[in-house]
Amino acid sequence: MISYIPSLSYIPSPSSSSLAIGPATLRVYGLMLALGIVAGLILAQHRWVARKGDPEQITLIAVWVVPAGLVGARMYHVLTDWKRYHYDNGWLEAFAIWKGGLGIPGAVAVGMLTGLLVVRNQGINRSSILDAVVPSLPLGQAIGRFGNFFNQELFGLPTNLPWGVQIDVENRPEKYMNEATFHPTFLYEAIWNSILCVVLISLDRRRVLKPGSLFAIYAYGYGLGRLWIEALRVDSASLILGVRVNIWMSLALIIGSLLYLIRSRAFGHQQVKPETQTEAHQQAEPETQIEAAPETVT
Repeated sequence: MISYIPSLSYIPSPSSSSLAIGPATLRVYGLMLALGIVAGLILAQHRWVARKGDPEQITLIAVWVVPAGLVGARMYHVLTDWKRYHYDNGWLEAFAIWKGGLGIPGAVAVGMLTGLLVVRNQGINRSSILDAVVPSLPLGQAIGRFGNFFNQELFGLPTNLPWGVQIDVENRPEKYMNEATFHPTFLYEAIWNSILCVVLISLDRRRVLKPGSLFAIYAYGYGLGRLWIEALRVDSASLILGVRVNIWMSLALIIGSLLYLIRSRAFGHQQVKPETQTEAHQQAEPETQIEAAPETVT
């Protein structure tokens, strides 16, 4: 059972990563992931309905994207932290997702590719639904990050700041055994992603971006936040030229998204109204306007 005692000098960690519900025991990590997915789904449906879309289309996409995203997230984690799984029978641990270890870049990449295939198969306008769905990504990430809090993982350097998180001895890196409180980098990322979600919605409402460009803004914002947050973390990670893999990933996202925004001239496009939900409907719209014109004159 989770017990939680508030403190004014630091943030105490829960005493357990599980939650007892009657005779069942629920891993809070999985619960937070599920809540993040549900919240993202609700936001995406709401925004798609505002674009005259069918909310069931979002549900259909989610049926494919969610499991694909989880597979991609685990693959990214295992591939970028392969040293943990190369020993005898260690590969079996690669399937233990309830212990943590999901890479957001992998989830977004595989989930996005899967979603685009479903969108294409359904004949849905890609740019319109992409702009509708994108803000749900940082929202889901922000909620899911609290699962790391209950697992006492993915924290940063030691700190005496009042919002430092207390970490039990068994979960501290060996070199920091005598330190009690650390930067709550999972909380920093949750806050950053929450702000990013609001920024994306605000930009979309102002309609100053070329349709379909909102994802590039998300990639830039996420990469920028992950860059400085990753630099604070002390958990073990694979290195390339002495630098954490996720720092390289963040730099790639920042540079790649900036190049796309510049080359596509994404800013300065005034959209009169949201794009319609399907290509077929978009093509039929001018005919509807022509037929309606005589009635308007009458």
